[in-house]
Amino acid sequence: MIRVLENEFYYLDNFQRVLDWIGERYADLLDDTELAFLAAFPTLPRNARALFVRMVMRKGELFRASKLGYAEIGCPIEAANHLLATGWIETDPDLTLDELFDLLSKPEIAEAFGARLRHKNARKGDQLAALRQTLSEECGAAPDAPAHSRRFSAWYRDCADSALRILVKPMCDRLRLIFFGNLRQDWTEFVLSDLGLFRYEQVDISPASRGFRRREDVEHYLRLHACRERFASARDTGETVEQIVHDVPQQAFGNDWLESRREKLLFQIGQHYEKLKHWDGAFDAYQRCRFPGARARSIRVLEKHERFDHAYELLCVAQAAPESDAERQHLARIAPRLARRLGHARLPTRRAGAVDRIDLCLPFPHLDPWVEGVVREHLMQGEPQAPVFYVENALANTLFGLLCWRAVFAPIPGAFFHPFHRGPADLYSADFHGRRAAEFGACLAELDDGSYRDTIRRNHRDKAGLACPFVHWEAIDAELLELALHCIPAAHLRKWCERILADVKANRTGFPDLIQFWPHEARYTMIEVKGPGDRLQDNQLRWIDYCAAHDMPVSVCYLQWQPAETTLEQAA
Repeated sequence: MIRVLENEFYYLDNFQRVLDWIGERYADLLDDTELAFLAAFPTLPRNARALFVRMVMRKGELFRASKLGYAEIGCPIEAANHLLATGWIETDPDLTLDELFDLLSKPEIAEAFGARLRHKNARKGDQLAALRQTLSEECGAAPDAPAHSRRFSAWYRDCADSALRILVKPMCDRLRLIFFGNLRQDWTEFVLSDLGLFRYEQVDISPASRGFRRREDVEHYLRLHACRERFASARDTGETVEQIVHDVPQQAFGNDWLESRREKLLFQIGQHYEKLKHWDGAFDAYQRCRFPGARARSIRVLEKHERFDHAYELLCVAQAAPESDAERQHLARIAPRLARRLGHARLPTRRAGAVDRIDLCLPFPHLDPWVEGVVREHLMQGEPQAPVFYVENALANTLFGLLCWRAVFAPIPGAFFHPFHRGPADLYSADFHGRRAAEFGACLAELDDGSYRDTIRRNHRDKAGLACPFVHWEAIDAELLELALHCIPAAHLRKWCERILADVKANRTGFPDLIQFWPHEARYTMIEVKGPGDRLQDNQLRWIDYCAAHDMPVSVCYLQWQPAETTLEQAA
């Protein structure tokens, strides 16, 4: 049930909670300015603090007082006066012409510039360009020189309004980063939680769980984030990727969590170079990181660059100790080509397990041609006592998450460092399982003594709705859960869990689309559905091969549509 917030200063209380949390856990990482802010903020009048937080939460650094009307704050100018002495904001600030245009509407622009505005009906962008030219001519500057900054009151002489600029937005962003461990989450996390839209597992967070351990960690994150932002917008800004690569830290970070972010950025840069067929740039980027898949991409890039000897050398090293099933699969495709190219003996290939095949030719549906739904309805019509569910990745992950809930949310140092985690911060790290081996071992041991069913049922009931990276609450109801627990052997569920743990990021997806149960026989089968022209993806092939290799019932259903004339004849 969604609650209505009754506290009109909820956002101020939440902001103070963040400051208190940071002061208790991260005081040794803060500089003098940040420490002074934490000490001074609670001493200000409430309306001033509330106005400041409203400005922090809104986009940008410039605001018009007339747009900051909040009933609980009252007059924004009066509230702002209490903030002036802190140096955190300024009133009537100097603005560039561009900043002024962001604040004013078209009618207000016409009022402010009068006859200077020659094209009153033009778009704001065109008006801005024309005014730049006009003002440059008036002050004798070059046409492309920026207009001189002026106070808001000089640009726009409406005595009833004023402009405010917040000067410490970067500092507030740093504090938000220290609290959340990322710049993706913002202050709305508190509101969504208070309203009941998002609910989180409460983990006992110890001082050792801090995401940032040194001040350098914060600076490294911000530097890396800036590189990521520049890389994402390089096409629009015209900045070269080489300039960005130069600024990506060369040395590995001492913080594993930060290092994984650095390596992911390098991997993405390598992919960018690879698309451009800039083989040297791609290889260098891949070689600078250990991100999953980087080694296999390095080999592929060397092959494309016709550096076959080097590629084969790296291939042999990788084949001796593949990092994952995904890499093993990738190498198996490259190896025959390289061996043939270099005249080496053909390498032995591993045969996939036998998988049942189902071929169906059905009428094209009048409504939504959802192939999985069409196959599901067809199978259920043939065997009404054997229900079929569309589960894809939801069922296996949910059973894993409910069984291993206490291991997933174990208070491992560096895994949880604020109350709004949807899952562990190291979820995709290579040692996710290893750091919790004892906890996961205890969970999987319940599959041996039969207590796993009670654990799964209990967590499905008691943890309902709590954010979890594995559990799909809306997709798995009590009926489906009971069928799964009745029909899926514990040995099979163990194999699913073990494979997810082997590579969480890669193995959370690719599970077959449908599952069919025969409750009276306590058995099941999984079915991957492929419509006309569709083919099995790599992660699907790996899951199907794994299930077949461990004698778990799995089939691939290939669906074709009946010719239109056949359908019409049947209808007649």
